[in-house]
Amino acid sequence: MKISEYATPLMAAWQLTHDCDLACLHCCTLSAPGRKMPGELSREEALELADRLAQAQIPYVMLCGGEPTRVPHFLETAERLGRGGCWLKIETNGQTLTQEMAARLSELPIRSVQISLDGATEPTYGKMRPGASLDKAVGACLLVRAHGMPLEITFAPAAFNIREAGRVIELALSLGAFRLNTGKLMAVGRARLLWERLRPSDEQYADFRRKLDRHREELAGRLELCYEPFSLEEDLAGRAAEPPGTLFILPDGRVALSGGMSHAVADLRTQSVSEAWAAYQKAWLHSRVRADVDRVAREGVFLGDPVRSHAWVPLSNDFPDGVPTGKETA
Repeated sequence: MKISEYATPLMAAWQLTHDCDLACLHCCTLSAPGRKMPGELSREEALELADRLAQAQIPYVMLCGGEPTRVPHFLETAERLGRGGCWLKIETNGQTLTQEMAARLSELPIRSVQISLDGATEPTYGKMRPGASLDKAVGACLLVRAHGMPLEITFAPAAFNIREAGRVIELALSLGAFRLNTGKLMAVGRARLLWERLRPSDEQYADFRRKLDRHREELAGRLELCYEPFSLEEDLAGRAAEPPGTLFILPDGRVALSGGMSHAVADLRTQSVSEAWAAYQKAWLHSRVRADVDRVAREGVFLGDPVRSHAWVPLSNDFPDGVPTGKETA
């Protein structure tokens, strides 16, 4: 089915904050300690939005950041969504996941908790995530499994850690993960600023892809390896052909088209979920969006300002019927 046939989004990916306890080299949002997005939703606004997402019967909501566990109302927001009937995915670096958090989350309909392991050794992991502890991340994985929640692992390849990919896959399997997500590093956010330092060579990528293909066959039925689409270019090309049914919600309540583009298309502070969804559906037909998707798919580079943590901008008014507001269609 095409997204025009869906009355409500299939999923909402909600960045609760751009604040984080880390400043990882590859971070797509340029998150860092104390670096919130201006105008992030208050506790009251976030809980009210959680209620609206549940009432709209969005089946699946991913809470991410920055680091979502840094938000004081993180658990309250998750509980509002979960008790409202939404399946949840939590994306975290695992550094601040506590026993209390895990216990409360385990009472909710958790589809998965995703934790990033960008190295199999402390020096490599710490190089990608300065100040972070691999032991803490592994401990968080064990905590997730101890509370009976499904575990996903993410691995972001860079020139200095890609050689440890096989060991990370083995580690994910030993920790009881059901899935490992990876693919080419995206030239977005801080990774774009550090691109020449981080980017693996073509030869490294070719070897990486061969290893993934081999491990996927060997581990079939034990660990799912997800790495397609393999690159930002492939991902955007697929989105151009068939836009995803996902509302990408920024910390200030605006709705963006995707993390690889700079377009903000709606505002959930002032619009209903159905209005935002209609605006999102319509925005994919916008002439500027189509041109930008083609460019990102061709060049593989985010179009916003990498220094300003994504310069999310509204669409210009060259749309045939004006800027999508979500009010044009029911």
